[in-house]
Amino acid sequence: MSARSAINKEIFAPHDEKMLGAVQVRRRTKKKIPFLATGGQGDYMTYICLSVTNKKPSHVSITKVKQFEGSSSFIKRSQWTIEQLRQVNGIDPNRDCPEFDLMFENAFDQWVASSAGEKCTFVQILHHTCQRYSAERKPEFVNCQSKLLGGNSILHCAADSVTSAVQKASQALNERGERLGRAEEKTGDMMNSAEQFAVTAHKLAMKHKS
Repeated sequence: MSARSAINKEIFAPHDEKMLGAVQVRRRTKKKIPFLATGGQGDYMTYICLSVTNKKPSHVSITKVKQFEGSSSFIKRSQWTIEQLRQVNGIDPNRDCPEFDLMFENAFDQWVASSAGEKCTFVQILHHTCQRYSAERKPEFVNCQSKLLGGNSILHCAADSVTSAVQKASQALNERGERLGRAEEKTGDMMNSAEQFAVTAHKLAMKHKS
């Protein structure tokens, strides 16, 4: 079972919630307890998770979850509602990078994701979720690549991929149909030619008999 599946099962499912996305992170600023330091009992991994309640009206939360070294279980640390999220800073709008900041009403964290791809995926899901569930004040997304916020989101990319596949399949079928059509035309021409040859041969045979 993957870490994300285990987090969903241990942390969110018992409270009738489902996890929408998660990103493994470490702090950009130094803390007293190091991230994945060698030795010591304070070693741990941190995940920032996005979840929504199954019951209506839907409530979305952002939760900090930790897993300490030597333990297979996950522990919920801090949690905020999506309404408490004020700003998401993608750090660099011109390139993929693993850094991002989250600003809440009462907290500010600077993170580095385990990869730029994981960070981009999480920001895409977070932005889509905010647009869907934030009825009043939506958080500000700054220094984020346009592909993470606009029509090139995960869902749109998936839709574009499906559309592209359908178009390619349709084009292939059309081309195949055209080839079959041309083959049928050639077959028809050959049959007409054969029929004309047979008629001509028959006329010649009758002429010689007479």
